[in-house]
Amino acid sequence: MDEPTTHPAPADDDPTLVFLKVEEAARRLRIGRTTCFALIRTGELESVMVGGLRRVPVDAPAAYAARLRTAHRAA
Repeated sequence: MDEPTTHPAPADDDPTLVFLKVEEAARRLRIGRTTCFALIRTGELESVMVGGLRRVPVDAPAAYAARLRTAHRAA
């Protein structure tokens, strides 16, 4: 009998992460990579440089979503 296959959790679900790759942040927001970079460029989504790498703080996607919800309620 075959043993059930278990798949490892995606890296962006790791609760110990401090920063996300832009692609991981985009996946959490359910948007494309290009759109995510556009949000970073306009300052709507917080990001930092770590060495030569662009990273998004792990709490930034949720903060961005909360701001959108607040703006939507105010409109």
